[in-house]
Amino acid sequence: MLANGWPDINWQRGNCGWTAVLLVVAAMLGGLVAGGPMQGPPQPPAAGATPQRLPRDQLLLYRDAQGQWRQARSPDDWERRRAEIRHGMETIMGRLPGADKRCPLDVRIEEEKEVGSYVRQKITYQSEPGSRVPAYLLIPRAVREGTVKKAPAVLCLHPTDNTLGHGVVVGLGGKPHRAYAAELAERGFVTLAPNYPLLAQYQPDLKKLGWDSGTLKAVWDNIRGLDYLQSLPYVDGRSFGTIGHSLGGHNSIFTAVWDDRLKVIISSCGFDSFLDYYGGDERNWQPGRGWCQDRYMPKLAGYRGRLADIPFDFYELIAALAPRHVLIVAPVRDSNFQVASVRRIVAAARPVFALYQAEDRLLVEYPDADHDFPDAMRQKAYQLLEKVLRPAGQ
Repeated sequence: MLANGWPDINWQRGNCGWTAVLLVVAAMLGGLVAGGPMQGPPQPPAAGATPQRLPRDQLLLYRDAQGQWRQARSPDDWERRRAEIRHGMETIMGRLPGADKRCPLDVRIEEEKEVGSYVRQKITYQSEPGSRVPAYLLIPRAVREGTVKKAPAVLCLHPTDNTLGHGVVVGLGGKPHRAYAAELAERGFVTLAPNYPLLAQYQPDLKKLGWDSGTLKAVWDNIRGLDYLQSLPYVDGRSFGTIGHSLGGHNSIFTAVWDDRLKVIISSCGFDSFLDYYGGDERNWQPGRGWCQDRYMPKLAGYRGRLADIPFDFYELIAALAPRHVLIVAPVRDSNFQVASVRRIVAAARPVFALYQAEDRLLVEYPDADHDFPDAMRQKAYQLLEKVLRPAGQ
């Protein structure tokens, strides 16, 4: 068998008669055309066996109610695959909370400062009982003064920074290529930048709060941040965007898989496949390293030596964003995430966007840069946010 699960057929005529080859191909195509159970490899496990992970790079496959693998022919079909992806995420991240953690936000303004064309508020909000999230809220002065009645809003998620955390994206870290929350506020967007858990001054006790991963805690904090934005009278709460670099890039993706209020998802240097992470070096999958740190997903350490069994990957996550607008920035010299892996993921996800008649909404840029969010790429990101969240005439 090949790595993707398809049969390793020897195509030399002397070893495989053309009749046999044609029968194999006809069997596979027959299942696809009919939209019925897959007749050719890969095959689901036998009854009573442990359910096999659906192929990460064959994203139109889904599992029906009887456990048969089928080829999605409509968005309704593919919703079954989306549900399985979310279940796989919860297997590693923990269960997404419900009403038990949705407490009053109790927003407190700790500091307010006028910065050029916007006002910057340093706030905290209660995302769950016993946990307050530090965040910056940037409000354009035209919005604050009532010149603009409703403004679009963007969730701005910061890269790894253990000193300033979310301060980097509002321009406090001396890194102009990371100040996208400030730059968007200058463009007239309301921006919210929450701090990521277990970085800088935000150190929630994840175990005491009942979290299996820092990743899902961050997702929940972001979801509650969207609740706050939606409550503001000067925010156009019909839809939002999210943007992030590195940590903020995959944080944006994780959050958007769970919250479809996010209609534009922009990820710079945010991912590659788990199989390709730092060349597949197994040392990065030890407890406390890489993706296995407490602030990410410590359960992933249990997959060391069998990464192909991880029940979700960025192949599935990017596909699960369909049919929304997605911009991926993957520099060719990124040392954190391999650009070749990103190319494979995007290629595999495109058929899902096409199924929703939204193939043109999956955008990708490969700038000649290292692990960075260059000026030209940020401008493309801002233009996409303008186009989707503030259409012409509004």
